[in-house]
Amino acid sequence: MIRVLVVDDHPIVRSGIVGLLDTELDFTVVAEAASGEEALEAVAQFAPEVVLMDLRMPGMGGVAATREIVRAGQVAPRVLVFTTYEDDDQILAAIEAGASGYLLKAAPAEELAAGVRAVAAGQTVLAPSIAAQLVARAAGSLREGAAGKPPQAGLTPRE
Repeated sequence: MIRVLVVDDHPIVRSGIVGLLDTELDFTVVAEAASGEEALEAVAQFAPEVVLMDLRMPGMGGVAATREIVRAGQVAPRVLVFTTYEDDDQILAAIEAGASGYLLKAAPAEELAAGVRAVAAGQTVLAPSIAAQLVARAAGSLREGAAGKPPQAGLTPRE
Protein backbone atom coordinates (compact mmCIF):
# COMPACT_ATOMS: atom_id res chain seq x y z
CA MET A 1 0.00 0.00 0.00
CA ILE A 2 1.45 3.38 -1.04
CA ARG A 3 0.89 6.02 1.63
CA VAL A 4 0.15 9.42 0.05
CA LEU A 5 -0.10 12.97 1.43
CA VAL A 6 -2.05 15.39 -0.80
CA VAL A 7 -1.02 19.06 -0.55
CA ASP A 8 -3.13 21.70 -2.30
CA ASP A 9 -4.56 24.98 -1.03
CA HIS A 10 -7.86 24.64 -2.91
CA PRO A 11 -10.25 22.44 -0.89
CA ILE A 12 -12.32 21.29 -3.87
CA VAL A 13 -9.24 20.41 -5.91
CA ARG A 14 -7.74 18.59 -2.93
CA SER A 15 -10.97 16.63 -2.40
CA GLY A 16 -11.06 15.67 -6.07
CA ILE A 17 -7.48 14.41 -5.96
CA VAL A 18 -8.15 12.45 -2.78
CA GLY A 19 -11.29 10.96 -4.32
CA LEU A 20 -9.37 9.95 -7.40
CA LEU A 21 -6.54 8.36 -5.42
CA ASP A 22 -9.03 6.53 -3.18
CA THR A 23 -10.26 4.59 -6.23
CA GLU A 24 -6.82 2.98 -6.59
CA LEU A 25 -6.52 -0.21 -4.54
CA ASP A 26 -2.81 0.22 -3.85
CA PHE A 27 -3.03 3.80 -2.49
CA THR A 28 -4.09 5.12 0.86
CA VAL A 29 -4.32 8.86 1.44
CA VAL A 30 -2.96 9.26 4.96
CA ALA A 31 -3.42 13.04 5.22
CA GLU A 32 -4.24 16.28 3.43
CA ALA A 33 -2.61 19.69 3.78
CA ALA A 34 -3.43 23.17 2.50
CA SER A 35 0.03 24.76 2.83
CA GLY A 36 3.70 23.95 2.99
CA GLU A 37 3.69 24.34 6.76
CA GLU A 38 0.83 21.88 7.11
CA ALA A 39 2.63 19.50 4.75
CA LEU A 40 5.72 19.47 6.97
CA GLU A 41 3.59 18.67 10.02
CA ALA A 42 1.71 15.93 8.15
CA VAL A 43 4.96 14.35 6.91
CA ALA A 44 6.23 14.18 10.50
CA GLN A 45 2.96 12.80 11.84
CA PHE A 46 1.83 10.37 9.10
CA ALA A 47 5.09 9.29 7.36
CA PRO A 48 3.78 9.14 3.79
CA GLU A 49 5.85 7.51 1.05
CA VAL A 50 4.77 10.06 -1.57
CA VAL A 51 3.81 13.70 -1.18
CA LEU A 52 1.66 15.02 -4.01
CA MET A 53 2.60 18.72 -3.89
CA ASP A 54 1.04 21.82 -5.42
CA LEU A 55 3.49 24.69 -5.94
CA ARG A 56 1.76 27.98 -5.25
CA MET A 57 0.08 28.16 -1.87
CA PRO A 58 -0.26 30.80 0.81
CA GLY A 59 2.57 30.85 3.34
CA MET A 60 5.25 28.33 2.53
CA GLY A 61 4.93 27.31 -1.10
CA GLY A 62 5.54 23.92 -2.63
CA VAL A 63 9.18 24.49 -3.61
CA ALA A 64 10.21 25.52 -0.08
CA ALA A 65 8.18 22.69 1.45
CA THR A 66 9.76 20.19 -0.96
CA ARG A 67 13.23 21.39 0.00
CA GLU A 68 12.43 20.94 3.72
CA ILE A 69 10.86 17.51 3.22
CA VAL A 70 13.82 16.23 1.20
CA ARG A 71 16.30 17.60 3.77
CA ALA A 72 14.44 15.80 6.56
CA GLY A 73 16.53 12.68 6.35
CA GLN A 74 17.09 9.27 4.87
CA VAL A 75 13.48 8.16 5.22
CA ALA A 76 12.00 11.31 3.72
CA PRO A 77 9.08 10.74 1.36
CA ARG A 78 9.47 11.37 -2.33
CA VAL A 79 7.76 14.49 -3.67
CA LEU A 80 5.71 14.49 -6.86
CA VAL A 81 4.81 18.02 -7.93
CA PHE A 82 1.24 18.19 -9.26
CA THR A 83 0.43 21.68 -10.46
CA THR A 84 -0.93 23.84 -13.26
CA TYR A 85 2.31 25.80 -13.63
CA GLU A 86 4.68 24.84 -16.40
CA ASP A 87 7.08 27.76 -16.62
CA ASP A 88 10.79 26.98 -16.70
CA ASP A 89 11.65 28.71 -13.44
CA GLN A 90 9.04 26.80 -11.43
CA ILE A 91 10.06 23.48 -12.97
CA LEU A 92 13.75 23.99 -12.28
CA ALA A 93 13.12 25.30 -8.76
CA ALA A 94 11.06 22.21 -7.90
CA ILE A 95 13.60 19.79 -9.37
CA GLU A 96 16.49 21.59 -7.66
CA ALA A 97 14.56 21.43 -4.37
CA GLY A 98 14.49 17.64 -4.70
CA ALA A 99 11.17 16.80 -6.35
CA SER A 100 11.14 13.33 -7.86
CA GLY A 101 8.62 14.24 -10.51
CA TYR A 102 6.54 16.97 -12.09
CA LEU A 103 3.06 16.37 -13.48
CA LEU A 104 0.43 18.83 -14.64
CA LYS A 105 -3.12 18.88 -13.30
CA ALA A 106 -4.35 18.50 -16.87
CA ALA A 107 -2.97 14.94 -16.82
CA PRO A 108 -5.44 12.07 -17.10
CA ALA A 109 -6.19 10.10 -13.94
CA GLU A 110 -4.21 7.11 -15.22
CA GLU A 111 -1.10 9.26 -15.67
CA LEU A 112 -1.37 10.61 -12.13
CA ALA A 113 -1.78 7.11 -10.65
CA ALA A 114 1.14 5.79 -12.71
CA GLY A 115 3.23 8.78 -11.61
CA VAL A 116 2.56 8.14 -7.93
CA ARG A 117 3.48 4.47 -8.36
CA ALA A 118 6.67 5.32 -10.27
CA VAL A 119 7.82 7.90 -7.73
CA ALA A 120 7.08 5.50 -4.87
CA ALA A 121 9.28 2.95 -6.68
CA GLY A 122 12.17 5.42 -6.82
CA GLN A 123 11.74 6.56 -10.42
CA THR A 124 11.60 10.08 -11.80
CA VAL A 125 8.42 11.19 -13.56
CA LEU A 126 8.02 14.16 -15.88
CA ALA A 127 5.01 15.18 -17.92
CA PRO A 128 5.95 15.01 -21.62
CA SER A 129 5.64 18.79 -22.06
CA ILE A 130 7.84 19.35 -18.99
CA ALA A 131 10.49 16.93 -20.27
CA ALA A 132 10.47 18.74 -23.62
CA GLN A 133 10.99 22.10 -21.91
CA LEU A 134 13.89 20.78 -19.86
CA VAL A 135 15.54 19.25 -22.92
CA ALA A 136 15.12 22.48 -24.89
CA ARG A 137 16.56 24.51 -22.05
CA ALA A 138 19.52 22.15 -21.64
CA ALA A 139 20.15 22.20 -25.39
CA GLY A 140 20.11 26.02 -25.31
CA SER A 141 22.61 26.01 -22.48
CA LEU A 142 24.89 23.67 -24.40
CA ARG A 143 24.77 25.91 -27.45
CA GLU A 144 25.84 28.91 -25.35
CA GLY A 145 29.18 27.24 -24.84
CA ALA A 146 31.74 27.63 -22.12
CA ALA A 147 31.86 31.42 -22.40
CA GLY A 148 28.19 31.68 -21.51
CA LYS A 149 27.48 33.63 -24.69
CA PRO A 150 24.87 32.73 -27.26
CA PRO A 151 26.21 31.36 -30.54
CA GLN A 152 26.77 33.82 -33.36
CA ALA A 153 24.15 33.73 -36.09
CA GLY A 154 26.75 34.11 -38.82
CA LEU A 155 30.05 35.72 -39.70
CA THR A 156 30.80 39.31 -38.81
CA PRO A 157 31.83 41.64 -41.69
CA ARG A 158 35.46 41.38 -40.61
CA GLU A 159 35.32 37.57 -40.52
